Amino acid sequence: MRQNRSPFEAEQGELRTKRVVFVLLKGFSLLSFASAVECLRIANRMSKEQLYDWSLIGEGGDVVQCSAGTAFHLDDDLCALSRDDTVLVCGGLDIQDATTKPLMNWLRREARKGLVVGGLCTAAYTLARAGLLDGKRATIHWENQDSFVEEFEDVRLTKSVFVVDGNRLSTAGGTSSIDLMLKIIADDHGEELASAVADQMIYSSIRTDQDTQRLSVPTRIGVRHPKLSLVIQMMEANIEEPVSPALLASEVGMSTRQLERLFRRYLNRSPKRYYMELRLQKARNLLMQTDMSVINVALACGFASPSHFSKCYRAHYQTTPYRERGARGTNGARLSV
Repeated sequence: MRQNRSPFEAEQGELRTKRVVFVLLKGFSLLSFASAVECLRIANRMSKEQLYDWSLIGEGGDVVQCSAGTAFHLDDDLCALSRDDTVLVCGGLDIQDATTKPLMNWLRREARKGLVVGGLCTAAYTLARAGLLDGKRATIHWENQDSFVEEFEDVRLTKSVFVVDGNRLSTAGGTSSIDLMLKIIADDHGEELASAVADQMIYSSIRTDQDTQRLSVPTRIGVRHPKLSLVIQMMEANIEEPVSPALLASEVGMSTRQLERLFRRYLNRSPKRYYMELRLQKARNLLMQTDMSVINVALACGFASPSHFSKCYRAHYQTTPYRERGARGTNGARLSV
């Protein structure tokens, strides 16, 4: 009988190593990738068994750089996989350019085998482009949500840190890979091992798919006035069809003048100005991350005419929407990491 058996070790004959195949795209997020790999490594260490194995593949099968500039040597090209493999596509910067036709064709072919396919960070975009998220729930980094919603109407986008919908997985980027991998480990080998992995990573607050990725409005803006928070939430939820300050004030039980004073006191700007900045931020995201026409961007952000949109945009960003779009064409669309 073996001595010093780990409490997480599988009984003899029960062990079946699961292989996770990481598809590294050019400019992938190192944090999202490393967080996922470390969870698997620590699970093996804590169990004293080879519960997980992993390999790195990508187009060309040679070398790929992450967004931080570090180069990784790949184990293989986009090769044929086993139906028992789990595929995690790792995205990051310039995800539109990294989502190539050969990659999408490969994903469709492998997905037909029924294996689990996931997207870390911005790679939900890649899965959606390949049609693998149609009718599915998914998530992506909050900065990319506006453009994603406009492009993929058949995907039920959420604001969760990660989503598991059948054999499709997605994360919001950053440390959300840890939360997804801890769930996978818990499903495969129990909550006790998942908690032990979290402890090893000094990860004290494990999130579920019910947790949202952005900080609450009070935390984000540094203000804990309940009525102000409610108004800002309503503004964020009504970008395409802006609501008047008078109606916003009425919804939270105060006068328009009281609402004005509240915004001036805590945010040093009027409600109208704050609302405009929210709409312009969404407009800039759409210009930088999609191929939507400037007119359609204007309409999606609540501007009745392109001329008014252009005037407001220039006043805030010191450039026109058309020049912003032109700059994106020169430098490449840069999605969040």
